Formats: sequence, structure tokens, C-alpha cells
Amino acid sequence: MKKIYYLKTCDTCRRILKEMDTTGYMLQNIKTDPITVEQLEAIYSLTNSYEVLFSRRAKKYKEMDLKNQDLSEKDYRQLILDEYTFLKRPVIINEHKVLVGNTKKRVDIFS
Repeated sequence: MKKIYYLKTCDTCRRILKEMDTTGYMLQNIKTDPITVEQLEAIYSLTNSYEVLFSRRAKKYKEMDLKNQDLSEKDYRQLILDEYTFLKRPVIINEHKVLVGNTKKRVDIFS
């Protein structure tokens, strides 16, 4: 499976998608087509961590004062499912490899 979970309104996601060859990838805008439990589980099977998939840059992270809470893997999972902005993006899956986040070094692997 080759898939990219991204946010259409995110400048960084747009830049990354513009820079890489997305031929053969299924693109899913997580705002209009939210990630499902099954999709999240499939990504988890490649990372073995919901915390790795969780974005601490989301505005709601600060609004909900999550920094001062002791979150478990179960908490991270539920937060990602409840609010699309908590999924660190983009998430790029190329068969059995997964890239989470947007550092240039990581993105170059799939370019």
C-alpha cells in the first residue's frame, strides 16, 4: 500500500507533496476524510507507537492543557481519532515503510 495522510490546508504538507512524486500514492485529506480506526491501527502496526503519531504542535494540545497530563498510548490513540489535528503529518506509507512528520531528512527517503 502506498498512501499519504495529509492536511490540505497545511503549508508544510502542500510543500512536501509538491516536492515528491506522488504517482501511485492514494492521498487522504484527514480533515474532509477523517482517519478511521482501521487506518490508524494499520499505521500503528508499522510504528508500534501512537505517541509517535501524535502532534504536540496542534493548537488544541495547548488549549486542552495536555502538556501537563500524563498521557498513555490509549490516550494518544483516542485523541488522534477524536481530533484530526492531533495526527502528526504528513504520514507517508510506502509498502512496509512509514514516515511520520515533516523533517526534510525524513521526507527525502520517499522522494
